[in-house]
Amino acid sequence: MEKDDFYSLVHLATVLRGENGCPWDKEQKLEDWVKYLLDEAAEVKEAIEKKDYENLKEELGDVLFLIVMISQVAKEHGLFTVDEVIREVADKIRRRHPHVFGNERARDAQEALRLFYEVKEKEKKSKK
Repeated sequence: MEKDDFYSLVHLATVLRGENGCPWDKEQKLEDWVKYLLDEAAEVKEAIEKKDYENLKEELGDVLFLIVMISQVAKEHGLFTVDEVIREVADKIRRRHPHVFGNERARDAQEALRLFYEVKEKEKKSKK
C-alpha cells in the first residue's frame, strides 16, 4: 500500500464530514460509530471462520474506514488525529515486542507471549 492510498481514504472521511459532505455522516458522533464498528468486527470474524478471504478483504476495509472516520470525528473535536493513532500503535507494538525490537530474546511463541504481556502489565501499572 502506498502512503497516498491511506491518505486518500483519510481525505474521503474529511470530504464526507465536510461542508458539502454526506448529511448522515456529518450527523454521526463518536458514540454513534460503536454499533457499526462492532457489526463490522463480527463480519470480519465470520469471514475468517468461513475462510471467505475475498469477503474478509472487504470487511477489513470497512473496519479500517470506520477507524478513519472515528479518528476524523475525534480530530474535529480536538481530541487526536489518525496520524497520532498510527504513531501510538506503532510505538506500542515495538515496546511490546522487546524480543524483536529490543535486547530480549524469545526461544518460542510462549516466551514471546510472556514478554508481550510482561511489558503490557508494566505499562498498565505506570498509568495508574
